[in-house]
Amino acid sequence: MSWGFRARKTVRLGPLFWTFTQNGYSSWGIRIGPITRNFTRGSTTIDTPGPGSLHRPGRRRGGR
Repeated sequence: MSWGFRARKTVRLGPLFWTFTQNGYSSWGIRIGPITRNFTRGSTTIDTPGPGSLHRPGRRRGGR
């Protein structure tokens, strides 16, 4: 089994973020306070005090 290397870059502009991988654009979302919403995946994450967070997975759109 071979382990691959994955490069990922997140660009932030205020509360908006875009994530890019080696293949190009990956996802985008918004972060306001402790709440992060990823519109590409449809998921929502809420940061909680201490270790851990609440995560609500969304439906994947498209054929990926």
